[in-house]
Amino acid sequence: MKISRHITNLRHHEAPTDPIVFFRITRAQAILGRKGPWLSLLIAVVAATFVFAAEPYKPAIDPANFQSTVDNPYFPLVPGTVWNYVEKAGGVTSENEVTVTHETKMIMGVKCVVVHDVVKEKGRIKEDTRDWYAQDKQGRVWYFGEATKEFKEGGATDTKGSWEGGVNGQPGIIMQADLTPGKPYRQEYSPNNAEDMGQIVALNESVTVPAGSFKDCVKTKDWSMLESGNEYKWYAKGVGVVQAKTGKGELETLVSITRP
Repeated sequence: MKISRHITNLRHHEAPTDPIVFFRITRAQAILGRKGPWLSLLIAVVAATFVFAAEPYKPAIDPANFQSTVDNPYFPLVPGTVWNYVEKAGGVTSENEVTVTHETKMIMGVKCVVVHDVVKEKGRIKEDTRDWYAQDKQGRVWYFGEATKEFKEGGATDTKGSWEGGVNGQPGIIMQADLTPGKPYRQEYSPNNAEDMGQIVALNESVTVPAGSFKDCVKTKDWSMLESGNEYKWYAKGVGVVQAKTGKGELETLVSITRP
């Protein structure tokens, strides 16, 4: 249910000599003399860049530590559930239908739930994706990959961003069991292809969208290590994602949810 796939996020490379990382360092050096609360935040961001650049990422996946259902209160995946969203971005409105199928897929020895995500614009399919999720016995929901197609003008298709755990990437966590705001975590990792990050930034948020008003929401900040920008998402208990906003003013809201 990785809605709002058009996140733009900060470019990241492995070596400190990379021009983008160098820019971040020199920009930090230029600002370090300024006073105010931004100084500590800036230092933390720069430090985090090098932590994730230096540390190899290969989580230990034990199939025996996974359960057959995904019932995390903030990311429940009950087969037959359908979420309908509307996204407004750059003057364009699109519809996003997300369905928990009855299908499963074995990845790295783990039985994953298959979620079908379709984005339409003016009635035409723009993206068609199958996402793979599984929950461990500690309550964390893991993202094991996706098979995605973007349909271009003229009939061309683009599968960039597709990846599978153990094949050309490593699974990440899409929803934590411990909801305490804290350090960032990887949501997916396919080098130079899909490198999304997440971070819980607030609890007890209230959100009103066409589908209703929701309290006690969890707010996350998501970004990619490959592009600039970020996105905030609000998850409601027993529902999942109810709203997503980007720094560019893009907004996606839940219109309806149909339960089996």
